[in-house]
Formats: sequence, structure tokens, C-alpha cells
Amino acid sequence: MSLVTALTYALPHRLLSSWARRLAYSTDPRMSQLLIGTVIEKFGVNMDEAANPDPASYPSFNAFFTRALKAGARTPDADRKALLMPADGHISQLGPIEHGRIFQAKGQSFTAAELLGDADDAKPFNDGLFATIYLSPRDYHRVHMPVRATLRETVHVPGRLFSVGTDAVANVPRLFARNERLVCHFDTDFGPMVQVMVGALLVSGVETVWSGEEIPAYGDRVTRKDWRGQGITLERFAEMARFNYGSTVIVLLPRGVAELNPALQPESPVRLGQKLATLTG
Repeated sequence: MSLVTALTYALPHRLLSSWARRLAYSTDPRMSQLLIGTVIEKFGVNMDEAANPDPASYPSFNAFFTRALKAGARTPDADRKALLMPADGHISQLGPIEHGRIFQAKGQSFTAAELLGDADDAKPFNDGLFATIYLSPRDYHRVHMPVRATLRETVHVPGRLFSVGTDAVANVPRLFARNERLVCHFDTDFGPMVQVMVGALLVSGVETVWSGEEIPAYGDRVTRKDWRGQGITLERFAEMARFNYGSTVIVLLPRGVAELNPALQPESPVRLGQKLATLTG
């Protein structure tokens, strides 16, 4: 375990994230341009893909970080049976949910019930499939829909704000089931599907297209919102949510509805719209 990961056990997670948020939303041009320039240089951000390719025109670091892509920069897989990759980034892990457990890293796993914050919510995904996608600072930070689906419920699960970097994933037990997160339950033609927006240290802002900012405010108890009957249906490849600074999205699928793309492996770089899985029905 690295020193940085070890320190995150003691650091004031939410306070640090609040400070980082102030910096990210600052409209002081000296501060915003310093942050934007540093990230572009350090992480090799490709601004040619952005709808607005001029770094100097963004009023804040967060506006830059949540930038839209230009038309055609990403396209959905043409196979209509393909479930789409919801984000740019790389695969942290993917595979079967075995006996209700989701693999995190060698020697580390957590239960679907822990991740979703409820044992009953996890039952449809027993022996199903999962994919964990990590978004790095260089990536496009909007999350899209793998398939056409109707929003049923969201669950804001409070927690810590550990880093979700490689060292933390390898060493912090049950990391994704401990970090603050927004669980989004959808109904699809094949059954239920979940997309979990996981917060992280300095990376804890989550917004959805249907209700705006969800995290922060940080929670101290599980908060459920029922969206049934409100007609919130999102099309395949449509934007669903965004991270106000990066993190991780986890997709859960029920048993027997799809097969994961065999070309995908842990650490595989991925792009929004490519094939995540293929429906078998």
C-alpha cells in the first residue's frame, strides 16, 4: 500500500473534497487556467475531441472538466443487440457476480448488496454480470446509457471518499461499497439494470440529467427517490449523468441476458459507445 493510500484512512475526506470543489468552480481566470493547463499537460487531454477546443474559453476548471464532445467524436456500436460502454476510461474489472460478490482486485471483493445499499435490490443481479469502468483525469466525464431504459429509482448511499486509483483499489477492502455513491435503477426490455456513480477523494461531485446535482450534498443516511410514473426514459447512448471531476461507474446486469465482450479485459482502455456486452435474447 502506498503512503498516499495509507493516508486516506486518516484524511478528512469530505473537507478535502469541499476545498477541491471550491477550486474547481472558481471563476478566477488565473486559478482556472492554471488548473486546466496543468491537467491538459500532465494527462495529455485531447482537446481536438471537445465541442469547445479552446482551453482558455472555459470559465472554470469544472466547466472544462465536464466539457462536451464534438458531434461524431463517439458513435454507438451499430449492432442493436450491443449494450454500450457507458463512459471513456479503462476497465478496472468485469465478469460474473459470483454468489452475490463482485470482484474488486486480487484478494478484494464486496457484495452487490453492499454496493447497492440493500439486499433486496441486489437479488435480481445474483449470478449476473458487472463491469467497473474507471475514468481518469484525461477522460470525457459524462456517463451515457448502455441501452434504452426507464428510470425507476435512485439511492444515494453515504460513505467515505477514498481514492479510486489503482493502488487504492488493490489495497482498500470493499472500496466501491464504502465510497459515497449514487445508485441508479433502470427498467429495460430485458429486465433491471443498474448504473452506480461512485464518488472519490477530490472527485465527489455527481449530477444527473433528470435532477441536477446529487452529490454533494453529502449524506449521513441512505436516501431513496422513487421516479416511477414520471416518464424518465433515456435512449441508448444518451447522456445520463456526469462526474464533476472523474471517478468510477459500475454497471450491473441480471443473469442470462447478455454476454460480456470477450475482447475486454482488466486495464483495457475503453471508449464511450463501444460494445460492452451483447444481448442473448
